[in-house]
Amino acid sequence: MTETLDMSVAFRATMGRLATGVSVITTRTASAPVGMTASAVSALSLDPLQLLVCIGNHLFTRTAIAEHGRFAVNVLGEDCEHLARTFSAPVPDRFAGVAVDEDHGVPVLRDAIATVVCDVSQALPGGDHTIFVGDVRHFEHRAQARPLLYFAGGFGVLSPQSGL
Repeated sequence: MTETLDMSVAFRATMGRLATGVSVITTRTASAPVGMTASAVSALSLDPLQLLVCIGNHLFTRTAIAEHGRFAVNVLGEDCEHLARTFSAPVPDRFAGVAVDEDHGVPVLRDAIATVVCDVSQALPGGDHTIFVGDVRHFEHRAQARPLLYFAGGFGVLSPQSGL
């Protein structure tokens, strides 16, 4: 057991060296919006348009996505670290004070620099996570916005010298 735990910690530290964008995955239940911070998001296919998100099996968001059948990926900009922290914290209402639109059947964060709304086409087992493959139904972005990044357990931004 200890060896497995040590391996998990070491693997997590190793994968933490892969800088990723930060997103908030949102969906809803019959009575409330649901959301969580995530970095395990990837474009999957251009024909058809698909992306994937990986959600821990123990998380309520995983159950809500499976039941609702639709989710949104809200890509956070460099000025949205507060949203990343809010949606990863154990607070009663993560959406309190957060501006959202629900024109596409799920909450979409108005402050996101990019948003992709998907219908679940597949839910695949992935160890202690579920891999949701989503068929893209709507997408939009702000062209000049810069992303919030996650690296080695902390948040950061691109430097102005990076040219991106």
